[in-house]
Amino acid sequence: MSRELLAWYDMHARVMPWRVAPADRARGVLPDPYHVWLSEVMLQQTTVAAVKAYFEAFTRTWPKLTDLAAAKDADVMAAWAGLGYYARARNLLKCARVVVQDHGGQFPTSYEALLALPGIGPYTAAAISAIAFDQPETVLDGNVERVMARMYDEHQPLPAVKPVLMTHAQALTPEIRPGDYAQAVMDLGATVCTPKNPRCGVCPWHDPCQARLNGTAAVLPQKTPKKKTPTRYGIAYVVWRADGALLLETRPETGLLGGTLGFPTTDWKETEPLAAPPLDANWQDTGQEARHTFTHFHLRLKIYTATVTENSQPSRGVFMTHAQFSRQALPTAMRKVYDLVTAT
Repeated sequence: MSRELLAWYDMHARVMPWRVAPADRARGVLPDPYHVWLSEVMLQQTTVAAVKAYFEAFTRTWPKLTDLAAAKDADVMAAWAGLGYYARARNLLKCARVVVQDHGGQFPTSYEALLALPGIGPYTAAAISAIAFDQPETVLDGNVERVMARMYDEHQPLPAVKPVLMTHAQALTPEIRPGDYAQAVMDLGATVCTPKNPRCGVCPWHDPCQARLNGTAAVLPQKTPKKKTPTRYGIAYVVWRADGALLLETRPETGLLGGTLGFPTTDWKETEPLAAPPLDANWQDTGQEARHTFTHFHLRLKIYTATVTENSQPSRGVFMTHAQFSRQALPTAMRKVYDLVTAT
């Protein structure tokens, strides 16, 4: 089965800026571990289409791991803005600096050593070890879970069935070309064994697939029903100074949007929050509401605005001119606030 999949991958591998094509790899061209790691971190909870532009921008700005390790935190957070899950960006910097400080700027090759690095979990450690260093480690992302659930017609729901799917995936992982195989099985799930309307007729594993034989592919993998997503509420304060500068603050490193630039807000609660403005001013309720969905809750931010004099002293945040910040440096939730108030 692994030989059949690799033969399919040699013809149908997706082209990605961080990937070495199978033909080039066969000639001895190896992927850059820095690129493999960076792409895998970016791809967590994010689509390939969304990641490509960010990856290319990061590698233009910081071509080597040592460049990223030496970067300013604020610059990296600004470059990450819009990708979401900002703890990834903070851990990206921590990991780069540990690799430079403790490993001479070279990623360790083993799964165990990779797993000890900041921000690298079991999946990412396996992916880097396999793809960058051709170690026979097994990757199990959402695409691979779907392929394994269908191949073996497993009806126990996720996430409880994960250990069973890992056992199946490990049994198929070859000693030869494990890096290409890891990418092949992910490509299979992304392009052929898709969540809806799987293309069973062109699948290299068409014949042995148990779900295809049993007519159950469309309903697999089963998933435990999700709980209803709660809604939290808050107030965002947009303050213009008389010279046009905007009041912005860097959010605490811990918590959602940690370390990112944004407008001062109240706490986000499941009940209407009490006002907590960053300075005394003639506040205006715009009647607008920025809405954004995080993994575990929906956020609704009322927007209050004010204009203050040039000698105003806020209790939090700093005034920044348009030359000192850009809309692109704001995370998506804060961009929505900015776009609403600047569109009026």
